[in-house]
Amino acid sequence: MAEMTIAEIKQSAEQKMGKSLESLKNDLAKVRTGRAHTGILDHVMVDYYGSPTAVPQVANVSLVDSRTLGVQPYEKNMIGKIEKAIRDGDLGLNPATHGDIIRVPMPSLTEERRRDLIKVVRGEAETARVAMRNIRRDANGAVKDMVKAKTATEDEDRRTQDEVQKLTDKYIADIDKLLAEKEKDLLAV
Repeated sequence: MAEMTIAEIKQSAEQKMGKSLESLKNDLAKVRTGRAHTGILDHVMVDYYGSPTAVPQVANVSLVDSRTLGVQPYEKNMIGKIEKAIRDGDLGLNPATHGDIIRVPMPSLTEERRRDLIKVVRGEAETARVAMRNIRRDANGAVKDMVKAKTATEDEDRRTQDEVQKLTDKYIADIDKLLAEKEKDLLAV
C-alpha cells in the first residue's frame, strides 16, 4: 500500500464510517413494520447453481397487495429453492407456491414478533458499531506504522488517535439514534 498521509488516513476512516452508517440505514429500512415491501427479501440468499445469490437476482419480487409479496422466479426449477430460502430466512415468513408464483404473506406483528425484530435490529446496530471500531483500529494502526517508519511523530500519533476516537464516538452516537428510532417504530402499534 502506498504511503498515506495522516489527513488521508482520517479522511479514509470518515468515508468508511459514513458508508457503514448508510449500510445500517438501508438494513434497518428493510426490517418491516407490518407492511410488505420488496426490499425485505434483498438479504435472503438462495443456492443458485452452487453459489449463494440474493432472491431479487433470481426472481422478480413485486407487491401483490399491502400485505403480500409475489415472487416469480426467472427459472421454474428455482421455485422450491426460493421458497425454502424464504422460509428458512430469519424473517419469520411462510411462503406458499401458486403455480409459478410464490406468494409471501406478511404476518401481522405480534408482541413476540416485535421483540424478535427488535433483536434483529439491535444485532444490525451492534454489527455497525463493530465495523466502526474496526475502522478506528485500522486508522490507528496505519498511524502507528507511520510512527515506526519515522514518517510521523508520537505527538501526531496521539492527536490522530484522539481525532479518530471523536469521529468513532460521533458515528456510534448516530447508530444509537437510528436504533432508538427503529425500536420506537417497531413498538408503535
